[in-house]
Amino acid sequence: MTNFLGEFECRLDAKARMALPSALRKQLPPEAGERFVINRGFEQYLALYPFTEWQRITAELNRLNLFVRKNREFVRYFHRGATELELDSHGRLLLPRRLLSYASIQDAVILLAYANRIECWDPTLYENLLSDEPADFARLAEEIMGNADHPEQEGLPGFGQFPLMPPDSRH
Repeated sequence: MTNFLGEFECRLDAKARMALPSALRKQLPPEAGERFVINRGFEQYLALYPFTEWQRITAELNRLNLFVRKNREFVRYFHRGATELELDSHGRLLLPRRLLSYASIQDAVILLAYANRIECWDPTLYENLLSDEPADFARLAEEIMGNADHPEQEGLPGFGQFPLMPPDSRH
């Protein structure tokens, strides 16, 4: 599984092409070649996947029972706008105008690379997202990353599992 990392600012040319930063190109899995799939994200951004990651995700979706209405709706919604892309000889991707319009991306784009995807954001929407940080980010981190099944593990990750000091053997 791909594990991207980084945040990059890019410009679009008049034809809606974006040069993929070399730091991201170096992180691409060789088996993906220079092929990608882009689609609408869960919020107002575009999700760019290496082709091999897209195949893995769609394989999971293909296991859903499509006789169940909510499964069909999810699969349709997830695939809306999905478009295969390939890097050109100059390392650029031609982004579909319809998807750019959905994400309000005009001439600049912020790439947020994490896990198996690269999110493509309008710079203003991205800044708004970052400035809308939860009031208590530490509490949110604890809810998401903390181990609620073991209340003794409060505090920093990893602490609580092991005593900070070895037990006093004299007692």
